[in-house]
Amino acid sequence: MAAIDSAVLDRLREAALEAAKNAYAPYSQFYVGAALLFDDGQMVTGCNVENMSYGLTSCAERNALFRAVSERGAGHKIVAVAVANRNGAASPPCGACRQVMSEFATPDAVVCFPGDYGPETMPFAEIFPRSFHFDGPGTGKPGRS
Repeated sequence: MAAIDSAVLDRLREAALEAAKNAYAPYSQFYVGAALLFDDGQMVTGCNVENMSYGLTSCAERNALFRAVSERGAGHKIVAVAVANRNGAASPPCGACRQVMSEFATPDAVVCFPGDYGPETMPFAEIFPRSFHFDGPGTGKPGRS
């Protein structure tokens, strides 16, 4: 796991919990916030935004990442992620968030989230060991046959 000290993780968790205060979750009442720390020391937060169709809901982790890319470009890597919610429920990043973050997270990026039995912290590669990747035309990598 990346060398991220506990004080930094505490700040990320606090920022994620603060971001959860802005969540729009009138249907599920599940208010989630995320804080991403990038390799240049910058932190970006996001919250979930629901839609009555649920399928169009956008998670806190993706909203934070999309905000970071729109504000700063795609040139930085995630070194730590914290997820928090106001409900006290387990909330690891969902599969869609893991896949989207896989293009930006270092394999040893630290991921902190409320687990079933309390806070959990693990490397990104452990929480998402086999991400989809495309090695083909336009990627600069050889394609698979």
